Amino acid sequence: MISSNEYGSSSWELIVAIDHQYEEEQKEFTLRVSGDLHIGGVMLKLVEQIKTTRDWSDYALWWEQKKCWLLKTHWTLDKCGVQADARLLFTTQHKMLRLRLPNMKTVRLKASFSSVVFKTVSDICRTLNIRRSEELSLLKQSEDTLKKKKKKDKNNKEPVIEDILNLHNSPVISGSPASPGLYSKTMTPIYDPVNGTPVSSTVTWFSDSPLTAQNCNILAFSRPSCSPETLAEMYQPRTLADKAKLNAGWLDSSRSLMEQGVQEDDQLLLRFKYYTFFDLNPKYDAVRINLLYEQARWAILLEEIDCTEEEMLIFAALQYHLSKLSLSSEAQDFTNESEVDEVEVALSNLEVTLEGGKTDNILEDITDIPKLADNLRLFRPKKLTLKAFKQYWFVFKDTSVSYFKNKEAGHGEPIEKLNLKGCEVVPDVNVAGRKFGIKLLIPVADGMNEVYLRCDNENQYACWMAACILAAKGKTMADSSYRPEVHNILSFLRMKNCAVSPQAVSNPESRDMKPECFVSPRYAKKCKSKQLAARILEAHRNVAQMSLVEAKLRFIQAWQSLPEFGLTYYIVRFKGSKKDDLLGVSYNRLIRTDAATGDPITTWRFSSMKQWNVNWEIRQVAIEFDQNVSIAFTCLSADCKVIHEYIGGYIFLSTRSKDQNETLDEDLFHKLTGGQE
Repeated sequence: MISSNEYGSSSWELIVAIDHQYEEEQKEFTLRVSGDLHIGGVMLKLVEQIKTTRDWSDYALWWEQKKCWLLKTHWTLDKCGVQADARLLFTTQHKMLRLRLPNMKTVRLKASFSSVVFKTVSDICRTLNIRRSEELSLLKQSEDTLKKKKKKDKNNKEPVIEDILNLHNSPVISGSPASPGLYSKTMTPIYDPVNGTPVSSTVTWFSDSPLTAQNCNILAFSRPSCSPETLAEMYQPRTLADKAKLNAGWLDSSRSLMEQGVQEDDQLLLRFKYYTFFDLNPKYDAVRINLLYEQARWAILLEEIDCTEEEMLIFAALQYHLSKLSLSSEAQDFTNESEVDEVEVALSNLEVTLEGGKTDNILEDITDIPKLADNLRLFRPKKLTLKAFKQYWFVFKDTSVSYFKNKEAGHGEPIEKLNLKGCEVVPDVNVAGRKFGIKLLIPVADGMNEVYLRCDNENQYACWMAACILAAKGKTMADSSYRPEVHNILSFLRMKNCAVSPQAVSNPESRDMKPECFVSPRYAKKCKSKQLAARILEAHRNVAQMSLVEAKLRFIQAWQSLPEFGLTYYIVRFKGSKKDDLLGVSYNRLIRTDAATGDPITTWRFSSMKQWNVNWEIRQVAIEFDQNVSIAFTCLSADCKVIHEYIGGYIFLSTRSKDQNETLDEDLFHKLTGGQE
């Protein structure tokens, strides 16, 4: 019976389902509420009616039809728009999630299903001891990958037992003071409470984590190479369009997991999304460096990024070297690292800053921009012509290259002056064949001008290549990064410089090695196993003296030097175009690429971008650049929000500096990436 008071009032019945883990408990409750009751009051009424003593602090209301959380407990039901037909679920905000890491290891942990993905990833990285969480995100597996996996499971008569690391007690509660993250914000060493000595820095931040019991080495060390059979069964993208499909599944960083259809115990991939790895420090980043190495390794083995045979051999040699080191007991003993007092490091850094560092170079950098001048050979491709290189006198100054008929004509007007700012620089090298070429794709109004330069030797190539790379970014050779860039290019060339000797073929190590584990299946088919093992061992001689961390960093560096590195492709349709193109998004530019040939058509730099916006009704991204250049496109292989977030994310990451003491302006990230849907 309804009393006369209730009958005349504006109250109504609201049905709320309870997400219980116990089957015998009641699943649904009916509450009598009014529109001016706030969300907190609804939860209080519900808990009183349940009459079960339990910690309800992690529970919140989820609105099934609207796919949203009702987290603002001071808002009334009227303000939220909740009426009698609403289906509400009272459920936990933190649920179990399975994460496939770049090293193919699956970790099961508790994650926030109510926080935005940006915050959830930050909490996950804190649990796994990964600094710079803003570089990572969560990815749903592509349908092609899942199809291949289902086919493999169907063919396998024996059930596959997945190797899962359970961290179900992980403290991933947002803002929990008990878990400051396994690394401290200021990177101050933590001291052993018993004897007062500093704990080894790479193990330090596992102290309050479930990882302690299972040893941090699980994530900080690479896993043994998988068998060639397993590698062959994994999904490998064959075309650029296939690569574009892999990038469609990035989750929206401005919405929660639950809002994006992720259910409890679902599997997602945790990957480095943005290819700008800030402040990599071997002392604190054991896990981060290892996962970066693993992501690079699998990208090369599964041919998600292209490389030459020479480069494939270097990657194989480094993998072989790392697999040997990982098996040796010395490499796994973190405590052997010589600990340096942080106070001493800080004082020495301050001393260098106060003294002004190397003063002899500073005045020179300010007053004199270096230039390069030498004989190089040039080729401009034209239709129906042979690739004939002609020698000219080249002068590289600021961000431009000029060429003259000969050295004597160098003081007059050049034949042509090429402005390299914003161009694409692609290595065209074969060390064994003594070919040291640089391919330049220079943006012009109607596309790209293709120019090939040919150098005589390694040293000349390294100097000119480094100058071109910096010029493309708008930097000159006076920049402090020029010398390290030259050094990196030279060391990479030396690693490539190997010829198979008779000793390598007869080496007993080559008999034990499984070379097919270290190269992509397509490359493994090109030569016999013995010959491949000999070539890898020969290349290994150039890296045999490297330590574990040094070899991983060198692998990451070699990956970064590949022409396709950092390019995330999407299939798009440009406004006014009748065919689909590929759009490559990188940390500093957008590249329009021909979907059929893979050739770049046009490049646009973020530095020349004035503004970009999204028309959410027709899902079109529009971008304005300097010199009245504007483009607009719709994305066909993913939602336009994914590309919008990529552009905003890279611009956000470019604002980072070491002075920020590792605090991030999360509001700025959401302003740049969130959009107004």
